[in-house]
Amino acid sequence: MDDNALLRQYAENGSDEAFATLVTRHANLVYSVAMRQVGNPHEAEDITQAVFIILAQKAAQLRQGKALSSWLFQATRLTANNFVRSECRRHRREEEAQVQSILNEPESAVWARIAPLLDTAVGRLHEKDRQAILLRFYEGRNLREVGIVLGASEDAAEKRVSRALEKLRKFFARRGINSTTAIIAGAISANSVQAAPVTLVKAVTAAAIAKGAAASGSTLINVKGAVKLMAWTKMKMAAVAGAVILLAAGTTTVMIHHPHKQLPTPQPIASSQVEVPKTSWRFAGHADPESAFESTFWAMSQGDAKTYMATLAPDGGLFKEAQGKSENEIVAENRRTVEGLTGYRIIDKKIVSEERVILTVLPETATGQGPKRPGKLVILRIDDQWKVSG
Repeated sequence: MDDNALLRQYAENGSDEAFATLVTRHANLVYSVAMRQVGNPHEAEDITQAVFIILAQKAAQLRQGKALSSWLFQATRLTANNFVRSECRRHRREEEAQVQSILNEPESAVWARIAPLLDTAVGRLHEKDRQAILLRFYEGRNLREVGIVLGASEDAAEKRVSRALEKLRKFFARRGINSTTAIIAGAISANSVQAAPVTLVKAVTAAAIAKGAAASGSTLINVKGAVKLMAWTKMKMAAVAGAVILLAAGTTTVMIHHPHKQLPTPQPIASSQVEVPKTSWRFAGHADPESAFESTFWAMSQGDAKTYMATLAPDGGLFKEAQGKSENEIVAENRRTVEGLTGYRIIDKKIVSEERVILTVLPETATGQGPKRPGKLVILRIDDQWKVSG
């Protein structure tokens, strides 16, 4: 029996057998259209079920003679589009709720999470920004006093503090601690400095006045080690300042020797290292640029939006592009990107610095699908993990 006869039999007689035949005949079409729209198997199943429920409800109203496959195609597209819009609205509501929960989170809870990272974050700020944070929150000075110390106006000091707080917020966000600059400022102000015991203050005063003569052996070891580290830091800063002066004077080449760190020398990549067929793609971690890139492509091919986002540098272009999209949109775009690929080859690797590498990647396609152009991708090292930037 053709589709119209089966549909009429179901509409007039309520034949479950006739409707089951229609489902069996067209389920693959509906599921495939839904899958291309949403990119998620479970969601495509829900949409397929919804489409056939609609068909059962409207069976008596459908015009005879029209191809059922055409009606199902359109119904699937509309149902999928409605689903995507609903998901976008749901994500927006969740994001708003998350922001609200962050705003409502007590400063004590925020402090417990940022305390282990705070001094590292402040230490990574530029000197002026670090001074502004220390003066404003560690020492509790007002903005006018901060401005006097920094040799700036009160307004300029306020801007400096705001910029430094925003840098701290981004530092914490990259480590999974989402909060606002206002809450971070309150938490630091209330908790960053604790009163030292009175006995300690007296002991420190006595030991310092005596130049360490009465200090314990462990304290003297700490003193010697710290003095050496300070001397090395001062020497390194002087070398950098000297390089800046030379460059300003017109010197074309300046070489600075770093005894503790040596930039890796770019090496040609053997062909056996860069052939990555699609059948071998896996989550390879983030230990090196090549592994990070493979992890990104694996997540794209698997329709795993969360893992894909985790492989990207938070400040990179790819991450920012994906931020305004729903999970379904990210999955759909990623699937289109890797569709037709049989693998990829890394044909060039440029090591810009210890934290920045540029890979030139050539996507490979099946015969007859046309050539793919090579593209350059920036890979950044963030806290000993490599992330794809864009």
